[in-house]
Amino acid sequence: MKTLRVEQPIHAAGLLLSAFFLLSGAQAAGQDNWPTWRGPEGTGVARSAVATSWSDEENVGWRTAIPGRGFSTPIVWDNRIYLTTAVPLEEAAEPESEGPGRGRGGFGRGGPRGSATVNTAFLILCLDLNTGKEIWRKKACEAKPHEGYHRTYGSHASVSPVTDGSKVICSFGSQGIYCYDMDGELLWERDPDVELQMRRQFGEGANPALHSGIYVHVFDHEADSFMLALDSKTGEVKWQHERDEPSTWSTPLVTEHDGAWQVIVAGTTRTRSYELFGGEELWQCGGIGVNAIPTVVRHDDLVFVMSGYREPNLQAIRLGGKGDITDADPSPIAWSSNRGTSYTASPVLHEGRYYCVQDGGKISCFDAASGKAFYLEERLPRGTDLKASPLAAGGVLYVATEEGDVHMIALGEEFKVLGTNSLTDQFFVSSPIAVDGKLLLRGQGDLFCIVESGSDGD
Repeated sequence: MKTLRVEQPIHAAGLLLSAFFLLSGAQAAGQDNWPTWRGPEGTGVARSAVATSWSDEENVGWRTAIPGRGFSTPIVWDNRIYLTTAVPLEEAAEPESEGPGRGRGGFGRGGPRGSATVNTAFLILCLDLNTGKEIWRKKACEAKPHEGYHRTYGSHASVSPVTDGSKVICSFGSQGIYCYDMDGELLWERDPDVELQMRRQFGEGANPALHSGIYVHVFDHEADSFMLALDSKTGEVKWQHERDEPSTWSTPLVTEHDGAWQVIVAGTTRTRSYELFGGEELWQCGGIGVNAIPTVVRHDDLVFVMSGYREPNLQAIRLGGKGDITDADPSPIAWSSNRGTSYTASPVLHEGRYYCVQDGGKISCFDAASGKAFYLEERLPRGTDLKASPLAAGGVLYVATEEGDVHMIALGEEFKVLGTNSLTDQFFVSSPIAVDGKLLLRGQGDLFCIVESGSDGD
């Protein structure tokens, strides 16, 4: 492994204090923000309860059409929504399907063969949280992508933005990384100098992490994979680390253990931890199998990595090891499971319980500390298919589906379906988020704000 390092002084203590005061100030002001695709703690948990009943006519605070095609999950800061999309600038011939498939709301279901590529405008939009009205939009770039995406579940705008409250950074993968201030002024852009070759043209979609002034993005694909760390203020490279990994889509976890800040990344070959400020590898552990997608989360001194493809695997890895800990004695794997694991959706970690949903419509709940299954592979209603990650809010787990349904499951040790709400002709791949009592659902071409009648913003 080689690590490219740019020798610039990093005042870690100052950066941490700045981040602490920034977040503390937001909380003191009573703001409820969603700065990354999995929320303020990276666990898919909202700080406020949201509506439990809606339809096309009921409790829809607003509905805003979003141009183009994009499955990135929106983020929210200070009553502003930020999201990305990709708008084709010319007609594309429909590529030949791999199988008979079935249409769904205009999205062909013909297997994983990539879409046709055409000249495309890559956009970031800023909307008002209370009204859905557009505040600004910027075109990051215009390009013809070198490769397509999964015809049903992919897009050229599947990576969610991240923010620290002073800037918004959005990635279009091979098309570049772009940083704007909160009012849409371009601060910097960075060409990662790669044309990602994703497995079976499933499409690019690995979400980044932003912590203490360091922006971290994983570029795992079928050629020369690497992880890139940038200075979030300037876009300058802090470090770059080569990775012996095929295509992955997992979001890294930035966390601290024994005084060391580290970035933990799941992979097919290995789960690896890197020093946040310098990029040195701290430890590695035997991998979880092909197509690592779910994000890494932490409970106490355990970090959880998961895959759900042909050889599903969920590992709870104990922090504290150094070097290659795969065969260490005692084992670093506190517990594991090859049942109930998610393929595409990331988990929810709430009050010591680890929830995961499977693409085919099953849900499981584990005790995060021990691995005990409170319930395992319970069936969700209506022959559910899903790709979106679940959301926990106000005692309810919201599970959005490809059918436009959102199932509500009781949080806790007992499996209980509380109900299902539906929106007509919708297709949820983007994950639901919740801020200030508002539930945001990004569907097929529209963004919905669900809010109880009479609530603020209605």
